This record gives sequence, structure tokens and C-alpha cells, in this order.
Amino acid sequence: MAADNSSQKVAVVTGASRGIGKAIALRLGAEGCAVACVARTLGDGDSHLDGSLERTVAEIVEAGGMAMPVVADLSAEDIDPSAILAPVIGAFGPIDYLVNNAAAAYYTPYAEISAKRMDIAYRVNVRTPWLMAQAVLPSMIERGAGSVLNISSGSARHPQGPPFTLGQTGGAAAYGGSKAFLDRATTGGAAELYGTGVSLNCLTPEAAVATPGAVARVDLEATGHIIEPMETMIEAAWVLLTGDPAVLTGRVAYSLSLLHELNLPVRDLQGKELVEGWQPADFPIDKLKFPNG
Repeated sequence: MAADNSSQKVAVVTGASRGIGKAIALRLGAEGCAVACVARTLGDGDSHLDGSLERTVAEIVEAGGMAMPVVADLSAEDIDPSAILAPVIGAFGPIDYLVNNAAAAYYTPYAEISAKRMDIAYRVNVRTPWLMAQAVLPSMIERGAGSVLNISSGSARHPQGPPFTLGQTGGAAAYGGSKAFLDRATTGGAAELYGTGVSLNCLTPEAAVATPGAVARVDLEATGHIIEPMETMIEAAWVLLTGDPAVLTGRVAYSLSLLHELNLPVRDLQGKELVEGWQPADFPIDKLKFPNG
């Protein structure tokens, strides 16, 4: 039997065992949402990277929130989003917010990447987010409210050239290409859904965010990337999820630019304290230059 949480928003976040997905889940929990955290890694030690669903859920609950883990392989060819979401709906009720954050980030040269890796990048970065959205949209449209947020990547930007200087973005053709597909699918879906009360957006970190996956792959400081705190990305995600769907939909937004445009205060992951040094007035967006990936 579903819990009686009629006044509580229900959120699903994929890739919630670590990084941006975990941080979004923490913020949603702090804002009073019941959060379903979806990923492959249930417990500590189940992955070579730090983080797990059990830890994310425990942190939300310890802070006074409500959360549950949902173990799923989002790269599966026969994935069934309805089966993933059924226990969430049974425990918490209809879904209000869907955050498609999980990603397969391969950096393999264009001439060398295997068909298997191309398929996985497409399934995780495009097909599964689309299918997950299709699974929640009927209920959202029926209720006239809901938000789907897809997390994209700066790798979707077209490299500038010739001449080309790819640096650390070399090998991003499959990953960046799949995220560009996600961007375009999102804006197309938003146009079709406009007027239903449901928003559909993409959000990209404007600068680099030091997630466990990014840190394991590259020395961000050595590359000269500007590094933004997790809180700026999460504040931008929060406003896209909760903003007016008549205005904030169909966006392929970049975190710092969005915060600057809307002049939004940037708060911590509990949604309480302002983050010193990262309010919109602290980062003049026209003076910052970002790499292509």
C-alpha cells in the first residue's frame, strides 16, 4: 500500500550513488521530497569508485528526509522503466520529478571505439532517459504538473576549428555525440509537451565539477579547467525542476549562466546557507572562458 504522502513531492534520481546525482538527491531530500535513488551500486565496495546508494539514502534519512534505494542497470538492452519505477510509486506515490543523471562517459578515439561501447553510450545517455521520461509522463500530464531534467555535458559542444586543439576532450565523439542527441531530444519533447504543465530540460555544468568519476579520469586542476562547486550545479537543477513550466522548459541550460540570468542565490546542499564566493555577483559570466569540454 502506498504511503499517504499527498502533499509531498516524489523524486527519482538516476546515478544517485555518487557525484552530481547524489548531490541532487540530497538537495531534493532536504527540500522535503521523498527520493528514490537509482544506480547499480547498492553498497560500499560494489564499485571501484567511492559512493553507494545505501550511503546516499542514509545521508538523506539522517538529515530528516525520506529516501529509498533502487538497484538497476540502466545500460541493459531490455530495460523496463516501469519495473524500476513500480516500487517507488508503491512506496511514495506518483512521481513529480525525474532526474536522468546516470551516464556512460567513454573517452575513446573516434577511429577506435567499439560498437559495444557506442551501444552502451546510446542506451545510457539517450535511450534510457527517454524511456524513463515516457514512463512518468502520462501521470504528470494527467495531473498537469511535473518536471523531467536530463543532465547533459559540455562534451556535447561542437569543437571549435580548424585548427582543432582538443586537449582533454579528445575521444569524446561518442559521449559528446550522445549528449548532443539528448539535448536535441529534450528540446523537441519540451516543444511537444508545452502547455501540459510539464517541463522538460537539460542542464550542463558550465565549468568542471570535481565528481568522483571526473577526478578518477583526469587531473582537472592540471588541465586548467575552471572548477565550479557542486552547489552551483545543484541550485540550477533545483530551479529547473521547480520553476514555472510555461517559462523554464525546453532549455539546454548551463549552470552558471542560468544562475546569472535568473540572479538566483546559491545555497548549500541542504538548501539553507549561502555559498560564499559563488553568488551570481561573484562570477561575472562574460569574463569567464570555458573550454570546449
